[in-house]
Amino acid sequence: MSAHLNSEKKLRVAVLEDHPVVVDGYTYRLSAYPNIELVASARNGEQLDRLLETHTVDVLILDVVAPAKEGTLAPYPLFSVIPRLRRDYPGMAILVISGHKLPTLIRSIMEAGASGYIIKSDMAASERLGEIVLSVAGGGMYLSEQSVAALAHTDGSADIEMLTDRQREVLSLCAANPDMSTDQLANQLKIKSSTVRNLLSNSYRRLRVNNMTAAVLKARELGLITPMDDMYPN
Repeated sequence: MSAHLNSEKKLRVAVLEDHPVVVDGYTYRLSAYPNIELVASARNGEQLDRLLETHTVDVLILDVVAPAKEGTLAPYPLFSVIPRLRRDYPGMAILVISGHKLPTLIRSIMEAGASGYIIKSDMAASERLGEIVLSVAGGGMYLSEQSVAALAHTDGSADIEMLTDRQREVLSLCAANPDMSTDQLANQLKIKSSTVRNLLSNSYRRLRVNNMTAAVLKARELGLITPMDDMYPN
């Protein structure tokens, strides 16, 4: 168990969630734990980046499909962001809460570095949110019961060659920034433009498509990158 859980210092939680009523629900659940403080919330990825620059956070609760920035439906590119957050804030645990149950999505989120995954409709987990937050803050891992059941389900993607972490990162950024050029993607990733092109072309081959739009759609359908909010039923 981490040191801050053994002291009287409050555990600091932040939330990325674009629906205020959901944030209110988290606030209510966590208010039952006097040693947990919800310090701030963000509606989109840009706000989250500023929030983390100004607040010390022990546990970050992430919604899978929160937008990347104001005025866009493009989701925050979690498969690019989670590894960066783990690198920049090594003491911060990441708990993902989502309505999506696709096994490849859950598996990919956990492999990217999240400490836990809760499906929103899993009421038993929602009622224990404070306990779960304390657990992941102490170094634990958590999958809600419905998440475990989803991972046991065969989703029909076995015949698709899975993307590498770097390919998934590039496609995730493409989905969040559809107007970004190859050179701009390369600059953001701090790699050569030719490397970006190679990563994309190999992604097309693995996904059995021939362009970026189709690759992003296929990767979303398989849960290899963040889906759109209405892509799958909850």
